[in-house]
Amino acid sequence: MASCIGSPMRRSMHMDAAGEVLLERRGCAGVITLNRPKFLNALNLNMIRHIYPQLKNWEQDPETFLIIIKGAGGKAFCSGGDIRVISEAGRANQKIAQDFFREEYRLNNAIGSCQKPYVALIHGITMGGGVGVSVHGQFRVATEKSLFAMPETAIGLFPDVGGGYFLPRLQGKLGYFLALTGFRLKGRDVYAAGIATHFVDSEKLGMLEEDLIALKSPSKENIADVLEAYHTKSKIDQDKSFILEEHMDKINSCFSANTVEQIIENLQQDGSSFALEQLKVINKMSPTSLKITLRQLMEGSSKTLQEVLIMEYRLSQACMGGHDFHEGVRAVLIDKDQSPKWKPANLKEVTEEDLNSYFKSLASNDLKL
Repeated sequence: MASCIGSPMRRSMHMDAAGEVLLERRGCAGVITLNRPKFLNALNLNMIRHIYPQLKNWEQDPETFLIIIKGAGGKAFCSGGDIRVISEAGRANQKIAQDFFREEYRLNNAIGSCQKPYVALIHGITMGGGVGVSVHGQFRVATEKSLFAMPETAIGLFPDVGGGYFLPRLQGKLGYFLALTGFRLKGRDVYAAGIATHFVDSEKLGMLEEDLIALKSPSKENIADVLEAYHTKSKIDQDKSFILEEHMDKINSCFSANTVEQIIENLQQDGSSFALEQLKVINKMSPTSLKITLRQLMEGSSKTLQEVLIMEYRLSQACMGGHDFHEGVRAVLIDKDQSPKWKPANLKEVTEEDLNSYFKSLASNDLKL
């Protein structure tokens, strides 16, 4: 196969969405740069609409051997979807709240089914929608600056973007714990948890990218070898044990319950300072979100990624029409008083009937993948 290195014609760049996302052909790679550093590279509909067709083009292009996605600015890979805008649109009943989730989940699915090796450099803050454009790809590279979380239950949402697929597949009940508490993983722990496939010291990230781009017609194995070599040479926190290691037995037993009420009971019974800390966190979350999330993960554990995204699209639209998402966005992102008034205010008021209505088919409005 002809090498795609060196030809100046090959370096094409689109400055799209007023430069909010950069799409470049470099060497043998298609490079996506999320370019809203002032907003921690939060993902908006405009960016999704540029990334999706380009990803599809590169997937078909015989000269493109891998796809790299990264964030500009050094602070964040991608802090999530631009949910403040979505909440405003949802409240005004604008179509953008439907379009955003539909097109975001289509992109998540395209990444999950991408036929070309996909390398996400998850350096810095990687949350929510940022997890969606990285975790379903073949390779995810964390650094000591990586900060992972799925914090949606705190804003009356649920860990979407395929969270119902990847979270229940993490070790033991770790994914259930991360989903319900929004617990933050940092640095090498993102790798130890199985969110990242490799860990690289951040000062080497630029060199890693250059080495990947310089490969000549690489196979998936060639790409894996380069990543593995950098991973093996990484020095930072080499001997650090996983932060949740000592708590995994507790997590596995407490979070294996089938109801949120039982998980809370388990944590109370356990009584350790770790369990009580988690209890305090969970008690602040939207009761509706907690129940939706537990069911989402339990159902998602035996579904394909596509089936999960169809389920999550139903949930997203129900949340847009509900109270807690808009109240969570108000309390956390707009007024910043951090005191959301959830409705219903406690778990026992969230009935099985309420829950079923969130999971109901949208018939002809269901997500099509």
